[in-house]
Amino acid sequence: MASRSPVTIRILKAVRRAHTCDLDTLADSLPDLTWNQVFLEVDRLSRLGRIRVTAEGSGTYLIRLPERGKKFDSSGARP
Repeated sequence: MASRSPVTIRILKAVRRAHTCDLDTLADSLPDLTWNQVFLEVDRLSRLGRIRVTAEGSGTYLIRLPERGKKFDSSGARP
């Protein structure tokens, strides 16, 4: 198993604390990281099924942890 980077750990902790947050709020909560760094790691974690990203319209994307015991593919559909 690959070790997690400090960026990964910080993003997962921030999402866990917030329960659900939008991408801009997440990026704002990590001021020493650029928006691009947060976006790239959120994208990677989403593809791995570690977080779930859903479009809420008007360019807003909500980020949350997946429900326990349930995996989601990159499209957000249940297997």
